[in-house]
Amino acid sequence: MSSFIFTSESVTSGHPDKVSDIISDSILDAYLEKDPHARVAVETVVKNNTVILAGEISSNAKTDIENTVRKAINEIGYNRGELGFSGDTAEIIIRIDKQSPDIAQGVDSALESQSEIGAGDQGMVFGYASDETEELMPLPISLAHKLAKKLQEVRENGTLPYLRPDGKTQVSIKYENGVPAGIDTVLVSAQHDEDITQEQIRKDITEYVIKPVIPGEFLDITTKILVNPTGRFVIGGPVGDSGLTGRKIIVDTYGGAARHGGGAFSGKDPTKVDRSAAYAARYAAKNIVAAKLAKKAEIQIAYAIGVANPVSVSVDTFGTGVVADDKLHAAILEVFDFRPKAIIKELELQKPVYKETAAYGHFGRDESLFNWEKTDKAALLIGYLRERGEI
Repeated sequence: MSSFIFTSESVTSGHPDKVSDIISDSILDAYLEKDPHARVAVETVVKNNTVILAGEISSNAKTDIENTVRKAINEIGYNRGELGFSGDTAEIIIRIDKQSPDIAQGVDSALESQSEIGAGDQGMVFGYASDETEELMPLPISLAHKLAKKLQEVRENGTLPYLRPDGKTQVSIKYENGVPAGIDTVLVSAQHDEDITQEQIRKDITEYVIKPVIPGEFLDITTKILVNPTGRFVIGGPVGDSGLTGRKIIVDTYGGAARHGGGAFSGKDPTKVDRSAAYAARYAAKNIVAAKLAKKAEIQIAYAIGVANPVSVSVDTFGTGVVADDKLHAAILEVFDFRPKAIIKELELQKPVYKETAAYGHFGRDESLFNWEKTDKAALLIGYLRERGEI
């Protein structure tokens, strides 16, 4: 299509699904801090003033799960009784067992070699990169995340003290011949105190959230700006809606611009390839685009449970590659090692960095903290192709 509109959404850390993700990743970090080899798979449900934790943890470390949960909730901003959900008063129900020995035996020793880690489950993951933004992410999700993060910022720094933690954003980009040409619609829904007028909210959100984030060249008289279109957003968070870990997987990744394998990230240690291999796939795709070998690239990796080597790896540059996709496929297999143990080592995934990923996307973030965002393999990809006379 020469002309189309594409939309992506994001949510704030106070959205009930993100509250669940943050709690799950806070528990993961608490264990990794004491035991880098901990096996963690925790899912969280939040509703009203109740938190339910379910899953499996196998570790020699001891940590105060309840205190970790309460601290995470309070840090998000649910620390006032009138919000109906509070880290100080929430009922916390814990239903956590050890990892199944049937799964553990396949992870501890891969089918190919006892020195390898087997994939923690079967399935496929996708990684994606695009040259639409500096961080090599699709523009719609990039702007949606920045708007959601700005909502949190102006609440926490007191610029808009009447805001509450829950919120959602959405950005619709106009494309011409595959290139962003403007913004059709910006949507911001922000939870707020009861005594503030909708007129004031619309004015403030436009002035302090939308205008500082959206580039001026993308806003024109045709751009539609919608702020709290229902007219009221006082009841929010887990009181307004239940929350569940892993229910915002498109928000977490590429905003729908790329395919998704279906597996969630939060609450899972890096032996779970749903998470670690998705990071590795992003790492490979980003380095392809950073090397200017394609304008956009999508990598798929598939695994069998208990087996270290991927079942398959594929590359799709959607016709934007400077060489054929099969040549890029050979290059990434030479430069990247997609076995779980190698991914964990290369990306240093046993560090407690996961709580920071849980809101505002796992990709397009600070590369000093998230190693899968580095572009240090771009030169190696170029060198491999040059040696073979492909470029």
